[in-house]
Amino acid sequence: MQLTFTTFMIIGLGGAIGAMLRFAIAAWVIQRFESVMPTAALLGTFIANAIGALLIGVLFVVITEKALIAESWRPLLVVGFLGALTTFSTFSIEALGLLQQGEWLTAMVYVVGSVIICVSLTWAGVELARWY
Repeated sequence: MQLTFTTFMIIGLGGAIGAMLRFAIAAWVIQRFESVMPTAALLGTFIANAIGALLIGVLFVVITEKALIAESWRPLLVVGFLGALTTFSTFSIEALGLLQQGEWLTAMVYVVGSVIICVSLTWAGVELARWY
């Protein structure tokens, strides 16, 4: 991958779209569930990460194995869009916040559940794309 101004702009475009989608997911989840689920913000982050995990599995196969999308799309789709859609830093600060509040069980369920489910969804995306 070449480090050019065009590549940076393409990554920025993908990142802007991914970040806006992540914000929209979080806002929608909080609007819908905050009154019944105090940890609705965690759910928004989890959903964004889960969607990204599934999509990166699909894109990995579609770009690298099947070449249905040109490798030149990788900066836009993977680095930019999925890089901004998924968010390890938000996940980390939310988990830390739970720990600091003494919510050890919720924190462990969130951390372990997120890792297991997101890795499983990435695997499912790879298998789905290979099957298709």
